[in-house]
Amino acid sequence: MARSNFLALAILILLLGLWEVACWIFTIPVFILPPPSIIMSTAVLRAPLILPHAMTTGLEIICGIVLALAVAIPLAMGMFAFPWLEKALSPFLVTSQAIPVFALAPLLVVWLGYGVAGKILMAAIIIFFPITVSLLEGFKGCDREFRVLFRLMGAGFWQTMRLLYWPWALPHFFAGLRVGVTVATIGAVIGEWVGAQSGLGFLMIQANARLKVDLVFAVILWLSLMGLLLWYGVGWLEKKSIFWRNNQQILE
Repeated sequence: MARSNFLALAILILLLGLWEVACWIFTIPVFILPPPSIIMSTAVLRAPLILPHAMTTGLEIICGIVLALAVAIPLAMGMFAFPWLEKALSPFLVTSQAIPVFALAPLLVVWLGYGVAGKILMAAIIIFFPITVSLLEGFKGCDREFRVLFRLMGAGFWQTMRLLYWPWALPHFFAGLRVGVTVATIGAVIGEWVGAQSGLGFLMIQANARLKVDLVFAVILWLSLMGLLLWYGVGWLEKKSIFWRNNQQILE
């Protein structure tokens, strides 16, 4: 095990141990703050209840990511190709992130109903911004000498985009995607809090109303695991897509 992973595991065990001991020493009621042992047992034993809701939330997140990519990639390419488009759309992009998602959620329920469509759109709104900005910055950061070389070789814009700009911006793209998938659960869960018939956010609201705090924490644990899974999934995809960087690191 790498030293960094060992250190992270040691910190996690230390924090959970302190939490567990504090709950037992101060005899904190389970309905206020359950110890980690009860939370983990609830997360495992109540898996048949949690799993269907997790699948709903997972579907909303995956569809939100796909929708965000479908919007962010063409938008970043268009703003790079046409700088006037970037100047025109930048205020709207910033404004879209300045509006609290809690304010949008009730409106999306009114417009799209209690189904998954509103939650998918909520997740996509949160995800697309970091992807768009990171990808655009990646295009802009391309080395000027390579641009001149491609121009001298007679390459058109879209040919240069495919062979130079896009590979150059891939690390930025994946950096933005990692940020996006990490916060994707926030959009989906907030949408489910406002109005839903299933999903982890819906389950949290139901459990909280019945003072089943251990189940609330168990749902949070499942959400955290989903976020980690998405994070490492993007990391794996990044390694496979930017294979030349791994070869470069080996040579260095």
